Amino acid sequence: MTEDELRKMLAGKALYLRGGYLDNNLSFNEHGVLIGHSPQGSFTLSGVQIDKVRVTKHKVELEGERFGLHFLGALPYEDPAKAFDRVNITPKKKPVKITVDRELVIKPKVKKEKGKPAATPARAAQAAPPPSVASAPAPPTPAAAESEPSAECAAKEAQAEIAAAPAAERPADPKSVTTTTSPAHATQVLKDALDHIFAQGLDERMMAAMPDFWKLYYEAVDNKSDYRPSDPNILRQSMVDQKARLETNFEPASNQFAQDYGVAGMSLYHVVIGADGKPSEIAVARPIGFGLDESAVASIRKAQFDPAIKDGKPVPVMLDLVVQFRIYSKRTAVASDEGSGQTASGPSLPGPYTLQDKHQQP
Repeated sequence: MTEDELRKMLAGKALYLRGGYLDNNLSFNEHGVLIGHSPQGSFTLSGVQIDKVRVTKHKVELEGERFGLHFLGALPYEDPAKAFDRVNITPKKKPVKITVDRELVIKPKVKKEKGKPAATPARAAQAAPPPSVASAPAPPTPAAAESEPSAECAAKEAQAEIAAAPAAERPADPKSVTTTTSPAHATQVLKDALDHIFAQGLDERMMAAMPDFWKLYYEAVDNKSDYRPSDPNILRQSMVDQKARLETNFEPASNQFAQDYGVAGMSLYHVVIGADGKPSEIAVARPIGFGLDESAVASIRKAQFDPAIKDGKPVPVMLDLVVQFRIYSKRTAVASDEGSGQTASGPSLPGPYTLQDKHQQP
C-alpha cells in the first residue's frame, strides 16, 4: 500500500480512536493492538484528524490533531447538524503521533540442486516429453519444495531485516511481526489494523462499545424523539403524590481538557429512580461533551434519592437532573478566599459544580 493510497483513506477525515486512547503518542502492532498502555476516555475526547502520512518498510507513521466534541445544548429531536462543535485540543507543538507496524513481505528464494544449472525455458522445452507420450505428473523437485521459506527461516530473515533497518524505521514491537510472501495479504492485514484503530464516524462498532447512557441518547436521535423508559410501569413525576428527590448533593469532577478549553455549562439527564430510591437507567438528554457526561453519570449513580410515593407506596419514576459545570480558575479561587477571610494556598482543583433536580417533565 502506497502513501498516496493511505492519504486518500485517512487524511483530512473526521476519525475516532476506537479505544478512546488519550495519549498523543500511540504505537500499534500489525493487528491494530495497542503496544504498551494509555489512559482511555470518552469518545467525545478521541476525535482525530490525520494530516501527514509516511510509509516505511516496517511501519506506517501518522501525524495529526486531536479534537473534542462540545455539545451545544440541542435535544435529540432537534437538528443534529447543530448539535456539537469539533474543538481542536492538540497541545501546541505536540501533534498526535501514531505508528502502526506492518507485516513483512519476504520474497521466496528458489534453491537449485548442486551440479545442475538453473533451468531455462529452452532447456525446459528440450527436456519435456513429446506431446504424444502420456506421463504421470512429476513429483515436486527439491528446488520447488524449498521455494517457500519455512516459518523458522522466515522469522530469522525478518529479524535480520529489522535489525539492519535504521532505528527510526524499525517496528515498535519487532517480536510480534509476522511474514508473508504475498503483498496483497500484507495490504489486507494493514487495512484490518487501521479499521481496528480508527472509525470513520460513529459506526455500529463505535455505538456498540458506548455505555448505555450514550446508546439511549443516540437511539433517541435516530428516532427524532426524546427518551422514554421502555417499562410502562415507570411513572412521571407529575403522576405521583410525592416526587422523588435528591437526598445528597454531589460534585461531578471536571477534567483538564474542559478546564483548558473553557467548556462549561449545563447538561441534562433522564434518570429512572426505582422504588428503592436507587438510580437505575440513565440517558443523556442534553449532553455537554468533553468527557464531562461520563463524570456526571458516575456521580448520579452514587447519589441517594428519596423514592416517589403514590397511594402510600414507593413507585419507580423518571426525573430530570440538570448538572452545571463551571470553570474554576485560580483567580476565582482567590476571590472566594478573600471573601471568606481565608488565604489561598496553591492552585485550585477544578470545581465546584452544582446539581439541580427538575421535577417537571419537558
